[in-house]
Amino acid sequence: MYDDGSHDDGSTTTLLDAATRLLVELTGREDARLRDGQAEAIEALVADRRRALVVQRTGWGKSAVYFIAAKLMRQAGRGPSLIISPLLALMRDQVAAAARAGVVARTLNSANMTEWDEVREDLAAGRVDVLLVSPERLTNPSFRDSVMPDLLGSIGMIVVDEAHCISDWGHDFRPDYRRIGAMIRELPPGTPVLATTATANSRVVADVAEQLGDDTLVIRGPLARASLRLGVTGVRPPGVRLAWLAEHLGDFLGSGIIYTLTVAAAQDATRALREAGWDVATYTGGTDPEEREQLEAALKENRVKALVATSALGMGFDKPDLGFVIHMGAPSSPVAYYQQVGRAGRATSSADVLLMPGREDEDIWEYFATASMPEEDDARAVLDALAHEGTLSVPALETRVGVRRGRLELLLKTLSVDGAVERVRGGYASTGAGWEYDGERYRTVAEVRRAEAQSMLDYESTTMCRMRFLTEALDDPDPQDCGRCDNCDAQWWSDDVSDEARHKARAALSSVGIPIEPRGQWPTGMSNLGVSLSGRIPAEQRAAEGRAVARLTDLGAGQRLREFLAPNAADGPVPDDIGALCVQTLQQWNWEHRPDEVIAVPSTRRPQTVRSLAANLAATGRLTDLGDLQLVHDHGGPDVNSAFRLKEVHNAFALSPEQAEQVHGRTVLLVDDLVVSRWTLTVCARELMLAGANAVLPFALALRG
Repeated sequence: MYDDGSHDDGSTTTLLDAATRLLVELTGREDARLRDGQAEAIEALVADRRRALVVQRTGWGKSAVYFIAAKLMRQAGRGPSLIISPLLALMRDQVAAAARAGVVARTLNSANMTEWDEVREDLAAGRVDVLLVSPERLTNPSFRDSVMPDLLGSIGMIVVDEAHCISDWGHDFRPDYRRIGAMIRELPPGTPVLATTATANSRVVADVAEQLGDDTLVIRGPLARASLRLGVTGVRPPGVRLAWLAEHLGDFLGSGIIYTLTVAAAQDATRALREAGWDVATYTGGTDPEEREQLEAALKENRVKALVATSALGMGFDKPDLGFVIHMGAPSSPVAYYQQVGRAGRATSSADVLLMPGREDEDIWEYFATASMPEEDDARAVLDALAHEGTLSVPALETRVGVRRGRLELLLKTLSVDGAVERVRGGYASTGAGWEYDGERYRTVAEVRRAEAQSMLDYESTTMCRMRFLTEALDDPDPQDCGRCDNCDAQWWSDDVSDEARHKARAALSSVGIPIEPRGQWPTGMSNLGVSLSGRIPAEQRAAEGRAVARLTDLGAGQRLREFLAPNAADGPVPDDIGALCVQTLQQWNWEHRPDEVIAVPSTRRPQTVRSLAANLAATGRLTDLGDLQLVHDHGGPDVNSAFRLKEVHNAFALSPEQAEQVHGRTVLLVDDLVVSRWTLTVCARELMLAGANAVLPFALALRG
């Protein structure tokens, strides 16, 4: 047994000998030895009880540092370590890695809720060396009240993995991570804290180190990845990119990851590649936890050529021999890009990394960059509602604040981290601590995001070494040319795409007809907004399943529709090529009753588009054109939550007596240009059904999202 309180040479040697033995067990390699930075970090944590920030490239061995340190602390009689980890994939890999070194690691997350009681019993009995949780778990009232007090009272060490998420300036900032800084400040003196990341520039390093404490030890190494061969293609349309990928995926050795920027793009790419004969699967934030685990295992075991994934498959996924990473669309910053390509070539001498940028990239970046920024008026409305009414659930808050669910949840996280609200049983409550909108900070963050986006465009066009460009973006202390990328050496892939591959890709992307699922339930609490609708929408007042030609984020028809329906695009009749897609959608629609009539939602933004769409569909299908529904009052815009959107469109539309008479007993095609929330179609369909329509079939050019 080593002495963890002394600093003479003998005790240090004993400590590092013990650490080396654990490293051998962890890696399964008899020749494994600690790197200089690993030894320094372990000594600082175990012997000196310090706080440390380790910034090292992916695959360097950051997890070995905290598992070894945690085990050594347990052997010295100290308590379990708490590891805060961002993704389930990371937790699964880490639990498996820990077991190899005899470290008893358990996790509490949304995928193992049936095991929570057993984990708590093991914690109480002292049978756990390491507990892994997500940052979101720290806000859970049950965990916070029943687990955290005892855990913090006996904690051996706290580890913050992917620590760049703590910082506003990190490429993947998460509001829940910000509360970790407050928790660290409340720890007893002498509690070791380790933060680790592979993707932090100097600004992020300084911010995280400051949050850890004044005496934080920063261990930073070179970030270049010698195994990666980088390249960037020219900007090409999605169909051409998919055709190239279908024809050249076999040029990439082993199995890998194909990243897309949106869920729809991942689904489209998967379909096209499967039709070309490739064994690939889709992995996104909407993939069920059990299916995620199965897909990760399939990739690790090389049972698929690739997973076509969004950023949901990112931090922490560990396949040391991952052969390639391809991006169909660029991430919004070089730092984010470095993080994702770091999945490849961790234990191989060579791995290929290819970026295929698209014209749509910048629009997608802008959407995600603004989605997480809180609006001051929305924050004030939330705080006023909680101050006057007490604890409110998120659905209840939706009837007080016109913020869509995703934005509202992000706003509540921000207010919680800032100490203005707290998550309690039943929802959220005000702390009474007050709150000030930090407009300067948000403006600065927005400026940094814009600069990062420009830097990504610069990466695409640079003639310098691409690895050097990425590591300089991360403020690597000693950036070097790699000698392997397309700029250092030569273009290492073929640009050729055969006509046959282009034809097949176009065919795969030519599918149209996205279901528009009917709303079946009114939002809760509508009486608070003066609307007397509640519960389930009666079947006799409900629309049937509808159709849209495509999603705006699709790689096929969605590309053309996004261009036509862009906010700055002029209103005008539906062009012939889009009209042909509409007819194709109707021909493939397996409806129960063929429509007899067409009626349009009156549009204030694109009246020519919607009217021409309805008229042309009526003429093509030989249907009666009933004109537009009557607009009773203005109904605002769609970028609010469900409750407020329903309030805006409630009683906003009506039928003339002549229209009401004509729809009785008939099947009606209800036409609009763009579907966002589905509430406009829901209330218009209700008006038609109340007038005696046999069925209402919603039809739109596009779904947003």
